[in-house]
Amino acid sequence: MIIPAALRTIELELAAVAGLKAFINADFVKAVETIALSKGRLVVSGVGKSAVIAQKIVATLNSTGTPAIFMHAADAIHGDLGMVQDSDIILLISKSGDSPEIKVLIPFLQNFGNTLIGMVGNMESFLAKHSHIILNTTVAQEACPNNLAPTSSTTAQLVMGDALAVCLMELKGFNTDDFAKYHPGGALGKKLYLRVETIALQNAQPKVLPTAGIREVIVEMTEKRLGATAVVDEQNNIQGIITDGDLRRMLEHNSNFNELKAKDIMSLHPKKIEASELAVDALEEMRKQNISQLLVETNGLYYGIIHLHDLVREGII
Repeated sequence: MIIPAALRTIELELAAVAGLKAFINADFVKAVETIALSKGRLVVSGVGKSAVIAQKIVATLNSTGTPAIFMHAADAIHGDLGMVQDSDIILLISKSGDSPEIKVLIPFLQNFGNTLIGMVGNMESFLAKHSHIILNTTVAQEACPNNLAPTSSTTAQLVMGDALAVCLMELKGFNTDDFAKYHPGGALGKKLYLRVETIALQNAQPKVLPTAGIREVIVEMTEKRLGATAVVDEQNNIQGIITDGDLRRMLEHNSNFNELKAKDIMSLHPKKIEASELAVDALEEMRKQNISQLLVETNGLYYGIIHLHDLVREGII
């Protein structure tokens, strides 16, 4: 009983979403272009479940570069209409298009003179007949077994809202740099803006000359606690790297290492990354090379070390 009901729900909602393809028409294009050219905001409104969908659409639009605010249709006629400005576009969402709140609200919006976009599932409704632009979200059947509870219809509204947001992003040339500006917090934001240099600056910068003795190498690695040290020349050019693994191999193959120098045990051609690169790119390089640290350079000179643990700490992983 449970599995068939779940599968039926998914199938009906899939059909509702697929049906939207027929409604991506000239009105949809006009809606996108009108919103994109607007000097104001998109005021998104609805009542009941449609109001919840409206709030999600607002959140998506704001995070993708289209200024938007939510106005509950019921609250609008009790003072919230004051938030609507002359240059704003109104997007009113309703399945039936005939709810009492919608019928009361529309005449006031018409008096304001703002462009009204109706996202509606009934093309014969009051909302459809009084909208300047119509986004058709008609569905054949709700997933609710009684064909009553908004399920397929709200899914269609949500997808239509996403289609609007994505088209506006592409029309405006909204890219990952823009996305990072609006998402500075959390792991997502860090993946988009956190750079290697910011992390490397927080770490010590272990380095020794090629002529440094093994004792000096061990002391440097122990004090800086990064499991490695860069080997650099007098001008700070990277010559190689010495890791914990290099020290272990030295002990295995040399009974007397008092005369050994850093240049004798360092690994040549160490994996490096530019300080200006994104931290997420450093993670990808570590995964590809199966290593736990990268030397960081800038303008060809040694800058520091970025370690896998740093990326874990920052929430990149």
